[in-house]
Amino acid sequence: MHQVLETEQKALEINLDNGVYGAFAEIGAGQEVARYFFKVGAAAGTIAKTMSAYDKVVSDDIYGAEVSGRYVCENRLYKMLDHEWDLMVTRLGVRRPDTRFFVFADTIAALNFTRTIKGDGWLGIRFQLEPGGGANDLVLHVKMLDNDTQLQQQAVGILGVNLIYACFNYYHHPETLLHSLMDGLHDRISIDMVRLSGPDFENLDNRLLSLWLVKHNMTNVAMFGPNKQNVHASEFLYKKHVLVVRSSYAPPTNMHLNMIKQAFEQFQSEKEVEPDRSFVLTELTLASLKQQGPLDEKDFLDRTELLCALGQTVVVSNCEQYHQLINYLTDYKIKHLGISIEARHALEFISEKYYQNMDSSLLAAFGEIFTKIVRFYIYPSYQEGNEELMTVKNIPVPEGVKFLYRHLLDNHQIVDVEKYNPG
Repeated sequence: MHQVLETEQKALEINLDNGVYGAFAEIGAGQEVARYFFKVGAAAGTIAKTMSAYDKVVSDDIYGAEVSGRYVCENRLYKMLDHEWDLMVTRLGVRRPDTRFFVFADTIAALNFTRTIKGDGWLGIRFQLEPGGGANDLVLHVKMLDNDTQLQQQAVGILGVNLIYACFNYYHHPETLLHSLMDGLHDRISIDMVRLSGPDFENLDNRLLSLWLVKHNMTNVAMFGPNKQNVHASEFLYKKHVLVVRSSYAPPTNMHLNMIKQAFEQFQSEKEVEPDRSFVLTELTLASLKQQGPLDEKDFLDRTELLCALGQTVVVSNCEQYHQLINYLTDYKIKHLGISIEARHALEFISEKYYQNMDSSLLAAFGEIFTKIVRFYIYPSYQEGNEELMTVKNIPVPEGVKFLYRHLLDNHQIVDVEKYNPG
């Protein structure tokens, strides 16, 4: 555990550290981070420069245009860090040999007047832990949860101060560093991607950052690619067709590999799915990681090691309820979403939904999951203690939900994975 300090106290401590000096570049929500350092006093000890290239033409002239046309994106943030860092080192590197330099940047889309933008952004810092040392990067994606533009701007300011303070004070304990980013911000933001890299963090496995984000309730969903580097849905899933294969993968077996392969091939064959714009994700829930006892980081790394080696992108989630995962992904305008699970888990899911909502809200409970873009691909499996193979046709759903289940079958919202090898 770390001592939770007020935002102003953190900013003042940084300002009073004569060995730390840097620049701020902020786009979109005002210069909310730099403002804290000016407000608390002694800013001359910390701030070399602040800027905000708010006009898009000016921004493009400084950092270069984005091929995607987007300004709130990961690539934009890295361009800002690269540009400002080069200027910082070139102008001040020789003159201040005893200084640990940093560059902070953010590109934010706060809640707009018409409320068509909910509020999200990218924040990052490039920093040295020793004078003349190598540069480290911490980059994150944030979703703002406040329903007011000024409150969102304030949250960005607090987060930026937390980020700078954490990198210079908690670098020796990355999990504490990560957790401290939420100081003063619980229920106001969600951080769903963090990447920490550089010479001082060569021994850090970034997959653990995704696990810690979910473990500490900083997000319900985090992801990393086959290269074990954390990624964000906005950068590769936007307007794609996505299949999520949920299982325990403890460990990944031939059955799991067959399930991924066959479910994805069937998903791609659907007439409404564009195969060249489709993507498969393998999902591990926090509940499945705790099935045999307390959360074990080595067990998590072991399970995901083979998935990564097989070229899979892994989702770590706290989405025990499927609608949580669906809601997260549909924020990125997913065109069609498939979810593949084993038949025994489908029985558990349907039965649980029925018994929790049998008195009043059964249709609503199923309706929030089975939207027009969602289809479940059920992988036939054996129920414990039963030698009969369970498929969508013979899942023993509760009597009171059979009419609704039949409707889902007739509308092909629940289908079998046709080619299977249950083992």
